[in-house]
Amino acid sequence: MFFNCERAMNSFLQSPNPAAIALTLKNTVAMRILIIEDEPRMLELLRVGLYEHGYTVMTAADGETGLEVATTYEFNAIVLDIGLPRLNGYELMKALRGRVSWTPVLMLTARDAEDDIIRGLDLGADDYLTKPFSFPELVARLQSITRPSREDAGRTLRSADVVLDPDRHVVIRNSKRIDLSRQEFLLLTCLMRCPGQWVSRQTLMEFVWGPNLPVSHGALDVLVNSLRAKIDAPFHKEVIGTVRGSGYLFKRAACAAERSAQ
Repeated sequence: MFFNCERAMNSFLQSPNPAAIALTLKNTVAMRILIIEDEPRMLELLRVGLYEHGYTVMTAADGETGLEVATTYEFNAIVLDIGLPRLNGYELMKALRGRVSWTPVLMLTARDAEDDIIRGLDLGADDYLTKPFSFPELVARLQSITRPSREDAGRTLRSADVVLDPDRHVVIRNSKRIDLSRQEFLLLTCLMRCPGQWVSRQTLMEFVWGPNLPVSHGALDVLVNSLRAKIDAPFHKEVIGTVRGSGYLFKRAACAAERSAQ
């Protein structure tokens, strides 16, 4: 059964006809953003603000509706709250990626605990913002996760037992494919370009988020931990090393050395 359009649409894109909605989204020249947020005031703030910034906006006020909208139409990005009724943001994220949908997702959450953020990134979210946040930063982060990737087209990277194919967005370690979010993929790309050499924190942040987006060092640490959980922990051999006080490196040969010893 199709979702209730009246509940799911915002006032800038109303129609009782799903075919008309699809046609509008297909023909718009603006970026198409889906907002999934249950708090009415926040939803209205996001809806009006993004519309005024030139985006085409659709909204959903619960997780089940949001998942149905997200998998029915094509969007450039999804703004996803974590504390949703009927299907929370984590459950929605897992279901969305389980359906092989790689629409960029920006998580909004009042939770700033590292474990909560890593959980969202592990499930496939591309970035996160903790409430309260500034609207210019929200827009900047949406631009960051929707702009073309910065990896070198056609240049497959190989080091240790890891292969990274930027054209197909594929990472393989020890013959096993590893699913990474867009930002995890960019972080690994930047590190694998210079195997055995440390890369500064600033260089990594600018490569992943862009040079003009304000990003904390803590955000980079969270992303590194998320990448390590996928590319190091399952294989019991570390390739992502830490250069204390300076940055990170991709090791030429995998080893089980303690990070603190780097």
